[in-house]
Amino acid sequence: MAIPKKILKQVQGRDPYCWHCGREDDLVPHHRINRGMGGSKLLNIPQNLMMVCGFYNGAMESDFLVARDARGWGHKLAVWESPEHPVFDCVAFRWWVLREDGSRTMMQDSAPF
Repeated sequence: MAIPKKILKQVQGRDPYCWHCGREDDLVPHHRINRGMGGSKLLNIPQNLMMVCGFYNGAMESDFLVARDARGWGHKLAVWESPEHPVFDCVAFRWWVLREDGSRTMMQDSAPF
């Protein structure tokens, strides 16, 4: 199930580089809450999507240690967590809250916890 083009454009505009490494090419949309095989299109929302490089996207799914760190940064969320959970920009070294309109708001505190 493809991400609607309007939503994908919002996310691409918000995320000009990989949240993990800063790479600006080979970017792919990543679902913070995994849709699973043929999962719900209800998770195709800007708060649940972020642009990451293809390497990091694959590593989050195949490497336990990378996945653990990604959960700590809000790059991966459990199905019971809210997509409003803050996400860490490893390049800018800042926490953000992703918004429904495709924008993001910087958190004033250094960490959300």
